[in-house]
Amino acid sequence: MSLPLPQPSLKKVDRYEAEKTIELNTIDTNNSLTGIGSKSTGIVTGSGFTKNPSTGGEGEGSDHQPETHELNEDEIPLVNEDLEFPEGGLQAYLVVFGSFMGLVPVFGLINSAGAIENYVASHQLSALSPSSVSWIFSLNIFIQCCIGVFSGSIFDKHGSRILLSIGSVFFCGGLFATGNCKTVYQFVLAYGVVNGFGSGLMMSPLVSVVSHYFKKKRATYVSIASIGGSVGGIVMPLMLRALYPKVGFAWAMRCLAFICMFSLIFPLIFAKERIRNVAKVRNVSHLPLHKRIFHSYIKDVFDYKLLFEVKFIFCALAVALAESSLIICSIYFPSYTIMRGYGENTSYLLLTVINSAGILGRYLPGYIADKFLGSFNVAMITLSGCVILSLALWLPFGYSLKVLYTYAAFYGLCSGSILSISPSCCGQISRTDEFGKRYSTMFLMAALAMLGLLPLGGAIIGDGTVRHYNNFIVYLSMLTVGAICCYGVSRYSVVGFKLCKF
Repeated sequence: MSLPLPQPSLKKVDRYEAEKTIELNTIDTNNSLTGIGSKSTGIVTGSGFTKNPSTGGEGEGSDHQPETHELNEDEIPLVNEDLEFPEGGLQAYLVVFGSFMGLVPVFGLINSAGAIENYVASHQLSALSPSSVSWIFSLNIFIQCCIGVFSGSIFDKHGSRILLSIGSVFFCGGLFATGNCKTVYQFVLAYGVVNGFGSGLMMSPLVSVVSHYFKKKRATYVSIASIGGSVGGIVMPLMLRALYPKVGFAWAMRCLAFICMFSLIFPLIFAKERIRNVAKVRNVSHLPLHKRIFHSYIKDVFDYKLLFEVKFIFCALAVALAESSLIICSIYFPSYTIMRGYGENTSYLLLTVINSAGILGRYLPGYIADKFLGSFNVAMITLSGCVILSLALWLPFGYSLKVLYTYAAFYGLCSGSILSISPSCCGQISRTDEFGKRYSTMFLMAALAMLGLLPLGGAIIGDGTVRHYNNFIVYLSMLTVGAICCYGVSRYSVVGFKLCKF
């Protein structure tokens, strides 16, 4: 229903000052209009102004009791349509820097998993099969993404500070404990569970907070922040390669933990949210504590309606398949190099080449997506490049070291967009105040996929013969093809076959 209210005048205020957070009150316990943005009313969502028809004026924190009018939930406009974004400024750029530094250890460790797996599989756990060792890393990713669902919902309501603080402790503590591991169950607990839990708490806030400051330039600046993962993926393998023979595995992991601890100081200082959705917290404020916790952090986390939203479910499947292929490749590519007889040092260098090329591969696709093609189109193009490179270079000519270096460089360029473009694709089909929950839900689907797909990759490799590795390359390529198809279906559900920027 339309609201028979006079058009109020709004006082101009700077809503992008440092330390100022907008609270989105979409609907209160009485379904009344308090601070709701609407095109028909002229009020900007989250502006902090309340309507007072008797005066036609405005106020922020006024003592006057505003007249309230009932509003159907369907009439609440999308935040993206009403909320303005800074698109720059010192505070926004500091947030990007904080996110960048936080993603150096979080995404960097994912990109460097092969450097840890390769050493562990040939030393502490040399008696186990590749499939058994892979369960350590698949469990780590699974817990990351599962916890990410809850951290995304908590971030939407309460911001990033508490999640980053607790996550940093668990993340670094897991690495310290990993250095002392000798058996598979110890690696599962320390690296798989403890480190994965800490990473899961931090992943959603570090990615989501950038989207609070950018809309038109979102893909570009999310890509810039995600470059931190490539930087971590360059530094970590080289550092571990130098430290393993000098100080041993235990102190190598401790040195890595200290570096991660330093990097995580910056997001604690700078990565502050600008939008906070407190409506659902207030809706259940009258309930007992245990019921408030259940409704706010369990019931509200899992929105079954998303499973029937075609554009979301296929975008989530695309993210799951694409990230599975990327992580599986980063874990097993070093072992493939050793199988070809080139040694551990060469395997670490090739992993570094992938992550070095990934710096440009993360930024350039985001820039092109914002300026010319759109996130979905760029995602499908870069993933197609990954498939062509794997089937045309790696599969037939993997015996040549020159070809492996060429493949590593171009694969890093194409695959860099997998982690940097997916948040932009999610943001393109989501409300800003629900981005954290929807993005982390995508990661939950990725976790469920990787829990099975990663060990399956190790099972395909089997005893590590050339024929089995060739089958593994085909398997990796088919995962990427599936991601391309899912992105295509998600795009079609919104714009059809229309050639446009999307």
